This record gives sequence, C-alpha cells and structure tokens, in this order.
Amino acid sequence: MTPDIDPAVAPSGTGCAECDAAGGFWVHLRRCAACGHIGCCDTSPGQHATAHYRQTGHRFIRSFEPGEDWYWDYVDGAVVDGPPLAPPASRPEDQPSPGPVGRVPENWRRLIHR
Repeated sequence: MTPDIDPAVAPSGTGCAECDAAGGFWVHLRRCAACGHIGCCDTSPGQHATAHYRQTGHRFIRSFEPGEDWYWDYVDGAVVDGPPLAPPASRPEDQPSPGPVGRVPENWRRLIHR
C-alpha cells in the first residue's frame, strides 16, 4: 500500500469543499485518496481537485461519482488501480450532476472547461 492512499479516511463531505464555501457549482466530484478532500473535476469552473493536488502534493484522486471507482494519478497522468475507500464511495445518488440543486446556473454549459 502506498502512503499516498489512506483507505480509512472518510470523505470531507458530499460536495466540493471550496464550491460549497463560495456558493459555486460543480460538474463532477473527485476524492483525494490521501486525506478525503472532495473537490470538483477539471471540467468544473473551480477545478478544485487539481488545485488541491497542487497545494498538497496528494497525487491520487478517486471519482466520487455513483458507479465509478477509478483512480487518477496526477504524477504519472494516468488511470491507476486502488483499494476501496471508507464510505461513502460517492456523492448521494439523489444529488444531480452538475450540482448541487439550486446553485447550477441556467448558462452552466458556457461556464465550464471543455
């Protein structure tokens, strides 16, 4: 087991920590495999998961989307295998993508990165 992955740490919440604090929205969610920080994907306006990697050096993230269990290694720039993480494994299934409810602007498609 790599010290960069802690299977016992719980996620920081059910949505992107920075988007929640700022009242923003996200497209998809990513979970830091080292500390549990939930950040938004690179398509999202804030790109907070990648910002978390740049600030901390925590190299592995796991999808925090229902039905997805893939990991991404920022150092190698590749999808990698990893262990199951402490529950929950994803955002609540009743939370939409993009989300969260009530904070996604009508013109959200023009605000995202492609």
